[in-house]
Amino acid sequence: QVQLVESGGGLVQPGRSLGLSCAASGIIFSINTMGWYRQAPGKQRELVASITRGGSTNYADSVKGRFTISRDNAKNTVYLQMNSLKPEDTAVYYCNADVGVGAGRWYDYWGQGTQVTVSS
Repeated sequence: QVQLVESGGGLVQPGRSLGLSCAASGIIFSINTMGWYRQAPGKQRELVASITRGGSTNYADSVKGRFTISRDNAKNTVYLQMNSLKPEDTAVYYCNADVGVGAGRWYDYWGQGTQVTVSS
């Protein structure tokens, strides 16, 4: 049993910044890749950014240079710093983690999602 809880969503004006956090709790032996996805109404879910345990990152072209993903392995937490926000960034943001739960078992877990709205 693993739970991912996101925080930090809200309403911001274009050009401003917002930071998201996602903490994993439960029976966790290790976490490989963690990431952030987003889904807007009527749109397909897309990967925003991901980060390996060693710190290698990958970003969607639409957010490169504006968003930064990071993690704290000791706290089993992943962060997303979003700068220069645009209206098209509006979506529900979900965190994801590839979690080792013991006995050689690995599962893909998802958070409940947090709403980010960028509007003037």
